[in-house]
Amino acid sequence: MKQLGDILLEGGLVTHDQLAVAVDEQNRLGRSLGRVLVDRGVLTEAQLVASLAAQIGMRFVDLGDIQIDGSALGRVPGHVARRHTAIPIGYDEGKLVVAMADPANVFAIDDIRSAAGIDVKPVVATRNDVAAAIDRFYRAGDELNDLTSELDTGEDEEDLSKVKEITEDAPIVRYVNLLITQAIQDRASDIHLEPTEHDLRVRYRIDGVLHEVMRSPRAIQSGVISRLKIMADINIAERRIPQDGRLSVAAHGKKVDLRVATLPTVWGEKVVMRILDNSTARMDLSDLGFSPHNFGIFEKSYVKPYGMILVTGPTGSGKSTTLYATLNVVNKPEVNIITVEDPVEYRLPGVNQVQVNNKAGLNFAAALRSILRSDPDIVLIGEIRDHETAQIAVEASLTGHLVLSTLHTNDAPSAITRLTEMGIEPFLVGSAMDVVLAQRLARRLCSKCKEPFEPDAEQLAAIRFKPYPGDPEPHFYRPVGCANCAKTGYKGRVAIHEVMAISDEIERLTVDRASSTRIGEVAIEQGMRTLREDGLLKASQGITTIDEVFRVVA
Repeated sequence: MKQLGDILLEGGLVTHDQLAVAVDEQNRLGRSLGRVLVDRGVLTEAQLVASLAAQIGMRFVDLGDIQIDGSALGRVPGHVARRHTAIPIGYDEGKLVVAMADPANVFAIDDIRSAAGIDVKPVVATRNDVAAAIDRFYRAGDELNDLTSELDTGEDEEDLSKVKEITEDAPIVRYVNLLITQAIQDRASDIHLEPTEHDLRVRYRIDGVLHEVMRSPRAIQSGVISRLKIMADINIAERRIPQDGRLSVAAHGKKVDLRVATLPTVWGEKVVMRILDNSTARMDLSDLGFSPHNFGIFEKSYVKPYGMILVTGPTGSGKSTTLYATLNVVNKPEVNIITVEDPVEYRLPGVNQVQVNNKAGLNFAAALRSILRSDPDIVLIGEIRDHETAQIAVEASLTGHLVLSTLHTNDAPSAITRLTEMGIEPFLVGSAMDVVLAQRLARRLCSKCKEPFEPDAEQLAAIRFKPYPGDPEPHFYRPVGCANCAKTGYKGRVAIHEVMAISDEIERLTVDRASSTRIGEVAIEQGMRTLREDGLLKASQGITTIDEVFRVVA
């Protein structure tokens, strides 16, 4: 059998010097050579496992690159696959091919052979890849369907005491936990539970698009919704008015918060749960997909000690994420940062966050007045909704504070006219504003399966694609679909930006109450790239697709 070091050298994965240093550390610390090379960043986990497989004469598979045979999956129950970290992927010469993290485990092979009723041919894959594939293909849906059958007890029971009794029943608890766990595993941002005339529809919003997951019998509706209300500390006796709450769950080794909102409909209460992944609040601005041109303009705004930064776009376009990422840059011990939000979605260390409470009279305007008496350096306002909030925000930016906020407009120039329509004097708007950032979220192409294609001249003319000097050479791609992206061709999202700096000329146009169209024309003359242009630039770099850009940008 060849030594691991020889295999790595022959494959060009390490140099002689790297191998010598690793062997020395192996001898000194008594650690395995492969683990030393991975920890030092010389090898990836996949490269190490592939090399170890070659050493013992076994085939290595990258589970993200292969098509898994559904009939092979059906031969081995999910609990057996999870127990042995192994997943069937197909057939070879009448044998069941099983990807395993530990192919030397003869007990696992025997167990899988017994379950499948067919001889087994093991191949090697990384432990993380196998675990991810098991989670992806042996979905909780099977168990959810089993629980649905178990819970289907006949007619819908409206009696409150009965609902409480059902809610504490273990199957209901397991059903709700599985719904949430599966959504987190699928990278969903929202869970929709929607009562219909005949059943309870469950949908997940993944990468901005809703996908129907399952339909459950109407008989379990009251128990499921009441269970969620109890978890979110919402009044289960009140079904006539909308309510909202918050709950926390532990999933995949981390704490995840969910914001819960109920809405009475003609067939019962609809529940929407927004999944709040706290890693979003710790994102860096470099993770948001800014083009160098746009980032250069935006960066000049938040390093100033005062002024107003507005982020605009529809609901769900990532405005809060951008503001949090900006706060992470300016959050230092020597500055006092206070936010007023409705609701506070993410907890930020070192930041004083205020939750709006309209019932108690603490709205955005009231909170802002109090905040300005608390000696802030930087103020974040969750959203400018009315004249009073806008007035205080503008005055705060003119009196030495850096103010960050959001506004619902379709593009950057419209933010100026929206503020003047709210009753703010144009000369104040022009003086206070520093930069407006409009954004959308487009689905990101799956890196595993995207394929290049060349649009013809007519297509490029139709979409008005015109690269700027200095832009990279365009290379367009299109989605294909693979196991890694659940056959959608997309995985994750990227932001498309439009950044408008407030120049002296735009300030004069603001004072003259010019239209947003005229302001936009001047901004483009001064170097602003529109949402469409930034989106097409990202499409030409293989980050997203032309179709996806036009799905989110008019």
